[in-house]
Amino acid sequence: MNIAEAREQLTNTIRAYSAKDRYGNYLISPEEQRPLFLMGPPGIGKTAIVRQSAEELGIGLVSYSITHHTRQSALGLPKIVHKTYGDIEYDVSEYTMSEIISSVYDVMSETGLKEGILFLDEVNCVSETLTPSMLQFLQFKTFGKHRVPDGWIVVTAGNPVEFNRNAREFDIVTWDRLKRVNIEADFEAWKAYAYTQDVHPAVITYLEARKGSFCRYENTADGKRYVTPRSWSDLSRIIRVYESEGLPVDGRLISQYIQDAETAADFASYYELYDKYRSDYRIHDILAGRQDEEIEARAKAAPFDERLSLSGLLLDNVLSDIAAVIRTEDIVTELVKLLRRVKAGEAAADVISSEEQLYQRFRRMGVLSHDAVSKYEAVLDFLKKNETADFGDIKAGYDSMVADMKASAADTGVKLENMLNFAEKVWGEGQELVILITELTIGTYSSRFIARYGSDAYYKNNDTLKLYERNLEIKRKGEALWQQNTIS
Repeated sequence: MNIAEAREQLTNTIRAYSAKDRYGNYLISPEEQRPLFLMGPPGIGKTAIVRQSAEELGIGLVSYSITHHTRQSALGLPKIVHKTYGDIEYDVSEYTMSEIISSVYDVMSETGLKEGILFLDEVNCVSETLTPSMLQFLQFKTFGKHRVPDGWIVVTAGNPVEFNRNAREFDIVTWDRLKRVNIEADFEAWKAYAYTQDVHPAVITYLEARKGSFCRYENTADGKRYVTPRSWSDLSRIIRVYESEGLPVDGRLISQYIQDAETAADFASYYELYDKYRSDYRIHDILAGRQDEEIEARAKAAPFDERLSLSGLLLDNVLSDIAAVIRTEDIVTELVKLLRRVKAGEAAADVISSEEQLYQRFRRMGVLSHDAVSKYEAVLDFLKKNETADFGDIKAGYDSMVADMKASAADTGVKLENMLNFAEKVWGEGQELVILITELTIGTYSSRFIARYGSDAYYKNNDTLKLYERNLEIKRKGEALWQQNTIS
């Protein structure tokens, strides 16, 4: 399965393992809850989906790479205790609590969360001295005499043996104690995630044309050659920063992330052309609806790679504005809930304190996405600035934020219409328009934006291109996600 399907399986399993009867007993007892094992190549996103599930479900997270542990740190250190059996006293060897188990209790104490995920990575790479203890842990969820607290679900991960020389195959006895989820690299699934993470459009459009370069591992006479989804994500982040700082993005930089010389050189050449198209095509003029027959003629006659790059440049500008609108919507949605509490008579200081505690709780566990961090900080900033204001002034500030958001949404809607009208004019119903419509449909932010604010050009072309099912899907998503943000 792909990484998106694996995340769904992970989240569903956690929900099932957390389900209780009316007496508070788990429907599947902790002893019978098989640890999940996420098996997939390196860099595919196994750790990321664990964090995402913890954030989505609002539960705790403790994460360890088990290869960093010795038998002593995982199991605990031996100590001597005095015990009496019958009338005779004995010195008995026991173990201190495992660092891993104690970390779970630490998080429970710090956050107040009684349920969570204990995530152990690279479990099929443990040292030989730790292997027997790991087998016991996978069966009984204990290190030494100390057990994982009820409500904490064990999730493990590892790489297939062909990708890690330290990895070893589990025997049937071990596999029979695990809930195994096999994950394969899938560009389309990664792309949906990439749009929410502002992955650079040059990366996305390059891989759209060269899907074979998305994830590749090869042993050659000159050593290992590999490219992983993580490679592309990390490269994208550094390109964004280099561009913002005016630093050169060249083959030397790219080869530091893409450990395949042929792919690195090919992408470097592609990026150079992509960067040239950015200025040649005057993207902002196109999105402003300013007609230029020369630009239109060039776009119409351009080879496929150039048209794909132009599509990516247009889409990146529109999606960036869409994401800003949706992120503001999320801030507004969170604010309206908190301001209703203030209106009902709760002190603003108390509302701020409870929200800050919630934020810090999840921040310490490292489960918050970049968007979630930004949302919490924007909400707290608004509340703190208005902590001593009367409710009328607070509401006026809130209403001003909503008005600005609606104005931005209107401007973004115009850009969206102009992009699609340009694509239809120069490319007709060709592959480029199909790509634009499809990307708008599968994008988390764009699907919400279109469902909320509409787009005549999108609906017309979506209908023309016979993407009815996708259209219905985004409508359902939008209706489920959008809340009426008013303070009545």
